[in-house]
Amino acid sequence: LFMKITLLILISSLAGVSSFHVPSFRRSSTTTQLNAKIAVFGASGLTGQEVVYQALKNGDEVVGLTRNPQNLVVPKGSGGSSEGQPIKDDKLVMIGGSVTSRADVDKVFAEGIDGCVIALGGKTKDVGDTMLTDGTGVILDAMKENGVKRVSVVTSIGAGDSKDQAPFFFKVLMATVMKSIFNDKNNQEALVSRSGLEYCIVRPGGLTVEPPTGVINVIDGEAGSIPRADVAQFCLDAVLVEDFPYIGKTPCISSTGGTSWVKDRSGKARGMDA
Repeated sequence: LFMKITLLILISSLAGVSSFHVPSFRRSSTTTQLNAKIAVFGASGLTGQEVVYQALKNGDEVVGLTRNPQNLVVPKGSGGSSEGQPIKDDKLVMIGGSVTSRADVDKVFAEGIDGCVIALGGKTKDVGDTMLTDGTGVILDAMKENGVKRVSVVTSIGAGDSKDQAPFFFKVLMATVMKSIFNDKNNQEALVSRSGLEYCIVRPGGLTVEPPTGVINVIDGEAGSIPRADVAQFCLDAVLVEDFPYIGKTPCISSTGGTSWVKDRSGKARGMDA
């Protein structure tokens, strides 16, 4: 029973209502871009929704690309009582399309982009065995042609050289039912690492939909779990914080152990009135 529950959780992690208008906030950090325009690829996924929602909440503009724009809703983790309501915001542009289509990706960059978050997912039977690698390649090419340098890419604990940081039962899944998706993730990471861009490959532990803690631990040992909301914060910081310490690196992040990456997210730090 434990293995069945665990398998469902891990696979889902890789995988009429009124509108909620996100309140606007401003940053005041000297090392963070102000009024940035962020592209989010995989915007309607569970992690992508968190990225979109938090970016808008921080006062940034967002251009999202997803196969199903209608699925973008306020996320459970950060959304509180507004969970599940469609997100409508003047600073949000949603584009329906595929990351493997250069024409669709070009629509995103036509909006003028400062940085990108790639949070792709989906079942292999629906998106194919190489969607992560193929789609990421299209995005990286478009970034270079449009002079966009900063990108964060969500993969997973166990990808690349982090196999030993995955829990034992997860290693079993990686070698069996999840073998295809991890081949794709590994190829995706390799593509990003040799792109020449200012990248951060983010490898989260077991993903949850709990509220954000505001504390993200970069770990060297075995990974635990982490809310998607905190993963989203880390990805946004990787794109927006000029002196972000993990550029060109592949941090594994978890809610326990390791070295904490804690950023002041208070209203005062964002330049809001006390």
